[in-house]
Amino acid sequence: QVQLSESGGGSVQAGGSLRLSCAISGHTASSDCLGWFRQAPGGEREDVAIIATGYEDFATYTDSVKGRFTISRDSAKNILYLQMNSLKPEDTSIYYCATLGRSVTSQYACATFARVVRPFTNWGQGTQVTVSS
Repeated sequence: QVQLSESGGGSVQAGGSLRLSCAISGHTASSDCLGWFRQAPGGEREDVAIIATGYEDFATYTDSVKGRFTISRDSAKNILYLQMNSLKPEDTSIYYCATLGRSVTSQYACATFARVVRPFTNWGQGTQVTVSS
């Protein structure tokens, strides 16, 4: 079974940066989707950034983070990253990494599933990111 563990969260001022890491153990499915999600206080969990591993790590981002966040992975070390720059107070959330848990047959499928959130089956415990103004 795949296990995920996030780290790197913390408190920063607006405009600052953080890099989140997600250590992945176990075997992910081939052509799986790896992603970062977040859940603000009182809000619903939402997709942030997704990688389609079977499609040259094709990445998609939610509109609110485009140009500020970058998702990447170190496949050799099985670590997923989220580089967050130009942080805003509205980025304050618990951030989770997750995997879909199955292969997909389209590079666009990961983003489609991520928008719904619940198809992702493997989740980390979350790491808190707080951005102050």
